[in-house]
Amino acid sequence: MTDPRAMVRVLDEFLWVLRREGIDVSTAQAIDAVRAVALVGVARSEDVRETLASVVVTRATDRSRFDRAFDAFFSSNAALVRGKTLWERLSAQGFDDGELDALRSLLASIEGGGDFPGGASTGGLLARGADFDRALTLSGLARDFDAASEPRFGFLSHRLLARAGFGVAGKHLAALRRLLVAALGLRGEELADALVRELEGAQAEARSLARRHAEAERDERQRQFAAERSPATAPFVSLSEGELEEVRRSMRLFAERLRSAARLRVRRRARHGRIDPHKTLGRALRTGGVPFEVVRKQRRRERPKLVLLCDISDSVRAAARFLLELAYVTQELFERTRSFVFVSDLGETTQLFARTSVGAAVARAWSGEIVSTSDNSNYGRALRAFDVRFARDLDRRTTIVILGDGRTNYHDPAADVLGRLRERCRALVWLCPEARREWGQGDSAMPVYAPRCTAVYEVVSAADLERAARALVSRG
Repeated sequence: MTDPRAMVRVLDEFLWVLRREGIDVSTAQAIDAVRAVALVGVARSEDVRETLASVVVTRATDRSRFDRAFDAFFSSNAALVRGKTLWERLSAQGFDDGELDALRSLLASIEGGGDFPGGASTGGLLARGADFDRALTLSGLARDFDAASEPRFGFLSHRLLARAGFGVAGKHLAALRRLLVAALGLRGEELADALVRELEGAQAEARSLARRHAEAERDERQRQFAAERSPATAPFVSLSEGELEEVRRSMRLFAERLRSAARLRVRRRARHGRIDPHKTLGRALRTGGVPFEVVRKQRRRERPKLVLLCDISDSVRAAARFLLELAYVTQELFERTRSFVFVSDLGETTQLFARTSVGAAVARAWSGEIVSTSDNSNYGRALRAFDVRFARDLDRRTTIVILGDGRTNYHDPAADVLGRLRERCRALVWLCPEARREWGQGDSAMPVYAPRCTAVYEVVSAADLERAARALVSRG
């Protein structure tokens, strides 16, 4: 007969494994899972598998992930996969029961029997059991490590380890070493070394799980893109050369439509200007007021000025090319367009674009001819340079468009400078080629930049850029 408490403990561990793997399992689902397995029984593994899947798997895409986790957790060599318990591993290294009992007592005294809301206890991390899975899940394993996490994997994994309690565990082991040496002498030193290796193994397992989760998310997203993908909606960085040319053609056609729409709006506004009282009364006098015709003032078209500042560092290069190409074709919509590129330094490309084709101009900008492209991005430095050299040319007809991911490499973002530029111009629009969920993570300064902008748009694909360009032109 199955021990109910043992069954609940095993299922609880497995459900935390599922959460760690990115499958959402609520408390209500966990309770239902235990009740369902109790009714079905544990005699046949396939019955347990299907019972649990029917309760906790709510998305078809999660079923393969569930099956992999189930096979790994309940397989006959699961103990080998996990590495057995901490005490079994230490015993296998030659430490006797007396030494392990001393370790248990000292570990309990170091932890103080306290609560660990931010992560697992030191013993829980060393054991690599259910508490370990729970700590990784609550620390953001499924939330932080998605398909786009690879460029910042080191930073994200370091933050995950800190949240899970590894920093505290390292301090505990340093204190524990002194107590073990005092109690057991040389054997205490050896036992402390073994615990350090156990903690390093737990850290390696956490990083491995994070990378596996990110790769699984990436593969799943790639499968979705393969099924739904089109050049317009695909991220710029994933476009092939043929698709790049297709997107360029569509953007040129879009620019032509914008130009035609702008001219049509001018004619319509001319018919619906303000009433001109002098001309209206003068015309009424000539006809005795019959008929009475309203004469309107013809609106003067205010052609706005556009200033483009484009980050051309490696992380945003694909999106920057399309923005510059769109600006190149739509210059007739604006009285004057000035373009600048920056990485750490700022350089103007207005004359370069006027003299050469857009392809040649962009290629020369990326070659490092205008600014050095080997430096790390420094938004604060670029914004200050623009403020000092060009802010006096801004007026209430100027719209500033900044393209960049806002990643400052931990330099001062100079958000106050951005605020001053916004006050001097008609509008300040930021086009960010990074998903909003990633703003504020790592060195991203978008949370301090966004409130100082008139509008901020995510521009991950050509469709996003088209929407942003349409909104930009409508502002003019």
